[in-house]
Amino acid sequence: MKIVDTLAEQARLEEILEESKPAIPAECRHLHYLLFTPFRYGAAYPQGSRLRRAGLTRGVFYASQTVATAITEMAFARLLFFYNSPATPWPINPVEHTAFQVRFRTTRGLDLIAEPFARERARWTHPTDYAGCQDLADAARAAGVEAIRYASARDPGGVNIALLTCAAFGVKAPSAMQTWRLHFDSRGVRAWCADSGEGIEFDRGFFAGDPRVEALNWDR
Repeated sequence: MKIVDTLAEQARLEEILEESKPAIPAECRHLHYLLFTPFRYGAAYPQGSRLRRAGLTRGVFYASQTVATAITEMAFARLLFFYNSPATPWPINPVEHTAFQVRFRTTRGLDLIAEPFARERARWTHPTDYAGCQDLADAARAAGVEAIRYASARDPGGVNIALLTCAAFGVKAPSAMQTWRLHFDSRGVRAWCADSGEGIEFDRGFFAGDPRVEALNWDR
């Protein structure tokens, strides 16, 4: 909206941007964009994530079992951005994010919190080495697994869900949307929900188990 004069121009700009993006996989086209987006970018994934290798790989929809865990994961991900960009100042204004709820359903899931996988918890929750998880995800896809439940490496006691296919969604669109604002400064991260008033704080030592956050330049 900052570079156009009318709503019609803004809508056209959105259309042009949409035309420049990769095609939406056929099996995902009936879904809301917040749900299909992770699956459309299979051709350009520059860095690997916990259950997805870098490069030409199929998408993964990452989610958390609770909003608090999702906010914790987001706060950590944002801190990694500042770690990789040490000269970037903290933003003056809070960074706004939307939390939402979505249902999924599958008969082909994998629970890494249950036995026998729980025996290798340290492997699944390693702060920086994702190789074991990526190997597991590759094998899971080959076996037709659609969803993986696993412990959060960032939120103690938190649980995450990874959908390996958009066929696992039980609904077409998200619900229960909330606006969360994250504020970053030299003391840490503070998050609060504009809808409920709920707040979560992460001091400088909260993510200290990750060597990248330990090395983060907080005073910028």
